[in-house]
Amino acid sequence: MASSLAAPTVPLVPVGGATGPADRSLAPDLARGAMLLLIALAHAHMYLYGQPTGFRGYALDGGPVDRLVAGLQVLLVDGRALPMFAALFGYGLVQLANRRLTAGAEPTEVRGLLRRRSRWLLAFGFVHALLLFFGDILATYGLLGLVLAGMSRARDRTLLLVAGLWTIVFAGLATVPALGIVANGSPPLPTSADSPLEAVGLRLVTWALLAPMLALDVVTPFLIGMWAARRRLLDAPGRHRLLLTRIAVLGIVIAAVGGAPLALIDASIWTDWTPGGAVPAYALHSVTGIAGGLGYAALAGLVAHHRGAAPGRVIVALAACGRRSLTCYLLQSVAFVALFAPYAGGLGGRLGDAGASAVAAITWLATVLLADLMRRKAWPGPAERLLRRLTYGPQPPSRLSNA
Repeated sequence: MASSLAAPTVPLVPVGGATGPADRSLAPDLARGAMLLLIALAHAHMYLYGQPTGFRGYALDGGPVDRLVAGLQVLLVDGRALPMFAALFGYGLVQLANRRLTAGAEPTEVRGLLRRRSRWLLAFGFVHALLLFFGDILATYGLLGLVLAGMSRARDRTLLLVAGLWTIVFAGLATVPALGIVANGSPPLPTSADSPLEAVGLRLVTWALLAPMLALDVVTPFLIGMWAARRRLLDAPGRHRLLLTRIAVLGIVIAAVGGAPLALIDASIWTDWTPGGAVPAYALHSVTGIAGGLGYAALAGLVAHHRGAAPGRVIVALAACGRRSLTCYLLQSVAFVALFAPYAGGLGGRLGDAGASAVAAITWLATVLLADLMRRKAWPGPAERLLRRLTYGPQPPSRLSNA
């Protein structure tokens, strides 16, 4: 039964429990660290308030620079980073299962471990939404792990078939938000609440509705990430350079072409759109975002291959951020609430989309520098350490010192 969790062509990593830096592949961590910039850009404008917004939450009355930023982010960021992280999450689940099986665990124990970790991710997501951000993605991955952990035993053909069929289902589901926006306009976001107590209630209500929807959005990249882990596409990118190049080029091009119509709408360039054009544009943007997310992950694999022998300070710092991605992700929300909320810094009522993206980039850079400092001090990310302890129980310090 152990072989059913990994294709026979995939050598398992003979490590149990947590993974130390010497055991980790560069590409997944590099991808997480770099893509946290896209997460920050995608989330920061959601903290703005007092302006009418379009399909992806960007202000309709912004200046030329704001419109340019909105168009570029709809084209390259929105709906692209989340699928990429979902693919990496599926990739990581298979890696974790392989390590535990090689360490002698029974398949039932492994599935229990995956589901326990997923339940704790769901709990982390609830607390994150309660205190900081309604658009939490931790609960999304927790739900995926709980529902789809059993797919780690499926054959490759089954994984790819289900992923393909779900893409068709998702194309239909993706029209639902667009139809609602066309009929009623963009709903107000809970980030505009005037008091912390009011914000808590609004965040939880929005999160409870949004988290299951986000999970449905990323089933396909999650399953493809599982398939990719069996072939060690990111663990051994040099052996798969041609395939990764094709995925990177095709994925990013498909995402850019598919996202262009909605980008033109949200940038207020295509102003005479009709529901008959906008709804398909929204669905096309969503579906092609899957290709973009996979393309970004493949690109990280190629960079890791070319720079793996001598990664340099920038690559090392980005990978350190990726190893502490949970901590850095949560720190982004802490910073955004402190800076943007009406009851805190109040920048959400004064900045436009371009200003919010500038704050997002600076915040992300600060987390990269902090993660690199923690790397040099050999400190794990506190959120990663807590999740690991909750998942595995107490472990020797040598295990916990590596994020």
